[in-house]
Amino acid sequence: MTILKLSNIQKSFKDGENRINHVLQGIDLTVNQGEFVSITGASGSGKTTLLSILGTLLPPDEGSYILNDQEITTSSADIASIRNKQIGFVFQNHRLMPQYTALENILMPVLASKNSTSAEDEAYAKQLMELTQISKIANQYPGTLSGGEASRVTVCRGLIMKPHLLLADEPTGQLDRENAKNIASLLSEVNKSLGTTILMVTHSDEIAQTANKTLTLQDGKLQ
Repeated sequence: MTILKLSNIQKSFKDGENRINHVLQGIDLTVNQGEFVSITGASGSGKTTLLSILGTLLPPDEGSYILNDQEITTSSADIASIRNKQIGFVFQNHRLMPQYTALENILMPVLASKNSTSAEDEAYAKQLMELTQISKIANQYPGTLSGGEASRVTVCRGLIMKPHLLLADEPTGQLDRENAKNIASLLSEVNKSLGTTILMVTHSDEIAQTANKTLTLQDGKLQ
């Protein structure tokens, strides 16, 4: 079953001298449910731009984006709901809120859609923490966590809404080699255990090989 399909996605930006930089030049991509896909490319190749379009954070100039048989545009009235309920995010810089515990940070996306968390929400958050082997840090604050622990909290937060698609933007970029390999392996385990469809962008060929399918973004196109 196809979960997302991009057709002829184009995106350009103007530089400081009003010159047009064609970042994405006709991106075609089909991802099936349960796949783990990695996209590599040099710095500035447009990986984050592509991920931002997939995450509905940035509109393409041209092209079609279909997610779960629904045409996605950033002008859709329910775009915030689509983003919150169907798409999970794992960011490079974690973006954890320092005043909340690890468990509370994981539950933050739930509070974006309703006023309070339920016992079921909290039970699932703890299940995710057990899967990622961070149950012991549930009541710790971000300032006390190692880089690897913070990355695992971020992965749990990205999964708490049981998204159809998990987008990982350089999830190992701030980690040493050992922790980077651990997080990549964790994403692979999440893909297998939960059946979550994952699309990861990374500059590391080694980390990219963790995925089932690897593509390269070069000259504005996927290869």
